[in-house]
Amino acid sequence: MAPKPVTSPVPVAWYPSLSVLMLAIGLMLTASFFIYEATTSRRNRSLSKEIATGALASVFLGFGSLFLLLATGVYV
Repeated sequence: MAPKPVTSPVPVAWYPSLSVLMLAIGLMLTASFFIYEATTSRRNRSLSKEIATGALASVFLGFGSLFLLLATGVYV
């Protein structure tokens, strides 16, 4: 029995759309993080909200960058 080639679980045609969508969500989360940090006093800040927002922004920007690289033909 011949081995099966490795294929992407996401269709190649979706790469550009996924990159734009994920980068947009990541940038919005980053902007909300910065606005939260700039407008909230130190006493009223929530560490859990900061970590959650930063982690979500990081995940979306990371996967958005990955799909942007894949959409442009840089296969990593």
